[in-house]
Amino acid sequence: MESISNNLAGSDILLSRMQSDSAIKKAEAKQENGADGIGGVLNSFGNILKEQIGHISQLEAEAGEAKQIYATGGDIELHNVLIAGEKAELSLQLAMQVRNKMVAAYQEVSHMSV
Repeated sequence: MESISNNLAGSDILLSRMQSDSAIKKAEAKQENGADGIGGVLNSFGNILKEQIGHISQLEAEAGEAKQIYATGGDIELHNVLIAGEKAELSLQLAMQVRNKMVAAYQEVSHMSV
């Protein structure tokens, strides 16, 4: 229950965004230096995606845990359960929108004539 309360504070979201920004900046620096080229950028982008998907899974697991605790009469308030569920749902919706934009961009690039 304590981990759920900590996540409700929003510090994990801020930390995740800061780590993502840091990874993007590192990838940009490598690209400017020419160290890894496009392969390094793609690896960094893939790592960022993996981290964010892991974060979404964690939020969903915490929402499920909160529901379970509340259902068994544990020491958790209903509004905390609802907030945890909404955070998980919103993060999943955001991921789906990002995926849709990536697919649309890929399709647009693939239809370009060379």
